[in-house]
Amino acid sequence: MAKLSLKAVEERVAPLAGRENYDREFIFDLLLAYGKPQGNVTRLRNGSLNVALDPTTEVAQKNVVYFKDTADDALAVIEDLKTAPAVVRFSTRFVIVTDYVDLIAHDTKTNETIGFPIREIDQHFTFFLPWAGMEKAQYVAESHADVKAAERMGKLFDELLQANPGIFDDERGRHSLNIFFTRLLFCFFAEDTGIFTDNQFTNAIGSQTHADGSDLAEFLTDLFEALDTADPVDKPKHLADFPYVNGRLFTVGADQVVPRFTKQARAELIASGTLIWRDINPDIFGSMFQAIVTPGKRSDLGQHYTSVPNILKTMEPLFLDELKTEINGAQDSERRLVRLLDRIAAIKVFDPACGSGNFLVIAYKELRKLEHAILERLTELSPSHQVLWADSKITIENFYGIEIDDFAVEVAILSLWIAKHQMNRDFREKFRVEIPLIPLKETGQIRPGNATRMDWNTVCTNDGNSEIYLIGNPPYVGAKVQTKEQKADFDYVFERRMYSKNLDYIALWFVKGADYIEGTRAELAFVTTNSVAQGEHVGLMFPMIFEKGVEIGFAYTSFKWENNAKRNAGVTVAVIGLRNASSKPKHIYTDDLQISAENINGYLTDGAMVSIERRRTPLGPLPEMAFGSMPRDGGGLILSPLERAELLASAPEAEPFIKRYVGSSEVINDGERYCLWITDHEAATAREIPPVAERLRLVAEERSHSKAASTAAFAVQPHRFVQISYKPTNSIIVPSVSSERRRYIPVGYLGPESVVSNLAYAVYDAEPWLFALLTSRMHMAWTRAVGGQLETRLRYSNTIVYNNFPVLPLSETAKEELALSALRVLDVREYHCEQTLAELYDPVKMPQDLRDAHEEIDALVDSIYSKKPYETDEQRLSDLFVLYERMTAEEAIKAPANKPRRTVK
Repeated sequence: MAKLSLKAVEERVAPLAGRENYDREFIFDLLLAYGKPQGNVTRLRNGSLNVALDPTTEVAQKNVVYFKDTADDALAVIEDLKTAPAVVRFSTRFVIVTDYVDLIAHDTKTNETIGFPIREIDQHFTFFLPWAGMEKAQYVAESHADVKAAERMGKLFDELLQANPGIFDDERGRHSLNIFFTRLLFCFFAEDTGIFTDNQFTNAIGSQTHADGSDLAEFLTDLFEALDTADPVDKPKHLADFPYVNGRLFTVGADQVVPRFTKQARAELIASGTLIWRDINPDIFGSMFQAIVTPGKRSDLGQHYTSVPNILKTMEPLFLDELKTEINGAQDSERRLVRLLDRIAAIKVFDPACGSGNFLVIAYKELRKLEHAILERLTELSPSHQVLWADSKITIENFYGIEIDDFAVEVAILSLWIAKHQMNRDFREKFRVEIPLIPLKETGQIRPGNATRMDWNTVCTNDGNSEIYLIGNPPYVGAKVQTKEQKADFDYVFERRMYSKNLDYIALWFVKGADYIEGTRAELAFVTTNSVAQGEHVGLMFPMIFEKGVEIGFAYTSFKWENNAKRNAGVTVAVIGLRNASSKPKHIYTDDLQISAENINGYLTDGAMVSIERRRTPLGPLPEMAFGSMPRDGGGLILSPLERAELLASAPEAEPFIKRYVGSSEVINDGERYCLWITDHEAATAREIPPVAERLRLVAEERSHSKAASTAAFAVQPHRFVQISYKPTNSIIVPSVSSERRRYIPVGYLGPESVVSNLAYAVYDAEPWLFALLTSRMHMAWTRAVGGQLETRLRYSNTIVYNNFPVLPLSETAKEELALSALRVLDVREYHCEQTLAELYDPVKMPQDLRDAHEEIDALVDSIYSKKPYETDEQRLSDLFVLYERMTAEEAIKAPANKPRRTVK
């Protein structure tokens, strides 16, 4: 059966809403609405597929649903069902409880629960979309206590800086303070989680040091030494009750000095100790505390609080989903489950830009959860297994990282220890077996250093056969803003290979990652700015990756890297997974949907493996699009509305030389600017007008001092623009930059009285059919994919976007239909002439008649490319890339052209 579209599911669920009465047939009708096979539903109805414990009131199908009708408290019933053995054993996706008036449903994968009147099922149909093969992103709720703890520690940090002038002035002092804060974090956590006794650390400070803080440094020095001493007899009596931790975290050395304390600093330390640290999330707190001790980062505290669901976007498609499927398939086989235990224990996870370790911590915890699930199932199959679970097989020695920041290295190791202790507590609750954290035996595999200049095999050896997963969030730095040191890093990565100076810094991790995994079992998934999969960058980076036999196994298209902290970070990113070429399924995740793909290209679409390069002329039958006219005049040829009015007041005869000057801002926001437009044969006449002559004098002087020879040469022609594309005809103006929120770029249609500026693109002698083509959803999908972005805004280019846009020859009939639809859009705009294009194309406020007019264009343009309607932009792009590949191949056969060479160092 063909997959149902979102719209089709909505239409099929709609008849289930608003009924007078509901009964048991509801669940069967609901499953059918989501495309479940009629035969399966029939077998479920007659009981042959029903695996429920009580088939009279319950309907259950493996991997699909556990449905129960009840007259009891539905919330209580669903809470019991969530952890019921049958739900867990049969990997039930949705648990549903209803009294046929209200309905409560729980998604066991995302842990979401929803409740509503059953009559309103159509308003909540998206909740069950996984039944139709449209997967939802997992959501994990989080506490904000971590942010409060970091803010409290920030106050302590400030007090210590004030009490210890110069502590940050040298590397030794910074390292010493970093170690000190790492130890504090461990002690706070230890006294709230049973590693120490309750409040042991904070109470000792409060009762055994002076209120003015004068002896606190000495006390802490002795305490840290006691925590590094195994035999209680060798410790001071007042510290003898503190346990031995190990010689890694509390090793006493000359470079590890405890700072001096004041009364206020002591008070802040005790206040931090009174917080509840038991449930602090080690997967995110490290990054925030790194911000505390990093100059200039305090104001960005919230940006370091990365949400767990976002981090899981790298791991679930990379390895977690496959492991869960394996575990579900082995539920009745002790041999297979034990083998899976061994496999999970051998997995290595490597983050070559690990920061404070949040990705590694999440990976560790997720693998421990899978281990616990396997152990629970083995115990159910044979209770004799339980005596074997004396410890976890998963060791933090299998979690590797590289980090350039000294403090982050220490916190990453600490974060893994804390994560291990938290998972050990879960282990104890499930199996009644205590796994002590201390003495700490594992030291972790986090290495300090610049990952771009290190051989990753010296950190995590890849023997070709080991199951290794590289994950992480490498640094984003655009080509134009890289430091000298970062630019020098390129030589270490590429060695003798040629590369473009326009590569983003994060490309180094992708290239080194491809080198690392080439020809091995290793795979990777990195979070990246979406700019690497847009515009010119695709052709600069991905060919050198694909030529290694490495492919994109999965990708999350552009989404906001948001979090739940006080200051919410919202950079637009993608997730790209690389692996050696394989027949395994490929998936694209977009708008919370999982879409199967044949091939994922560098633009993160299912399409031909192409990269778009700059072209001087259009690929198809399109007229030339020019870069707007550029003055390079120092402002002499450009007029504000006030300057225009003053010029005309003093010299009315100058009016023939003034035209409206329109760029991106002017066309979108209806701004006003003007320019002097003087042709060569009009120059002498214009110079006879004194205020015009004075402006031309200033232009000549400005150009004569220019260091650019191409500008200085025009000093003798101050009346004209340096670059001229203007023609005295109607023109289409395309803004060079537009908000990514808009569904359409606000393309304008101008008369001959307007000059398009160099901040936009122009097509002169423009016909309306082209306006329709450029304002279509098809062209927008192409623009978003290949055009690139400026910050988060869409960036348009004639050489990349327009000239490569694949269009087959259009019939006169097609042009007429497109022209009529274009005129309809222009008419609707004129009807709303009191609003700017920015207001008209606001995605929330866009008038309905304008939406309708654009949808008419969309349907017309879509019909040119496909006989069947498109459901998604991904389908549009797939066809566009296929057509692009075909047209460029035909062009090469007819007239082989020399492709422009990449810029190399």
